[in-house]
Amino acid sequence: QTQLAESGGGSVQPGESLILTCVASGSTYKDACMAWFRQVPGKQNEKIATLLVDEDVTPYYADSVKGRFTISLGNAKKTLYLQMNDLQVEDTGTYHCVASPGRKVCSDPTLGRSYFAFGGPGTQVAVSS
Repeated sequence: QTQLAESGGGSVQPGESLILTCVASGSTYKDACMAWFRQVPGKQNEKIATLLVDEDVTPYYADSVKGRFTISLGNAKKTLYLQMNDLQVEDTGTYHCVASPGRKVCSDPTLGRSYFAFGGPGTQVAVSS
């Protein structure tokens, strides 16, 4: 079992930045797909970004965040980050870190959150003026 815990959310104004952190504990996998999802009440979970652990593959980004958000791994590969720049009101939501062994869920950007084996409770991001 893998446990994921997110932190770093908060309330900001449009144009500001936040860094979200996800720490993985328990069982970890050399070959794994990690991702950030955004949940907004009344809307479908949106896959924001995915990254393959131990693979030199260009991360996936949703069109809504491309050029503003960056997904990355810490040196120990047990911490996942999401650097969010130029935040907009529509970025408001609960951000969940998810992970799954293997490459499969990273290979298809249409696969939703239910395809990931592990997920954290989320951290809230509120962007308003």
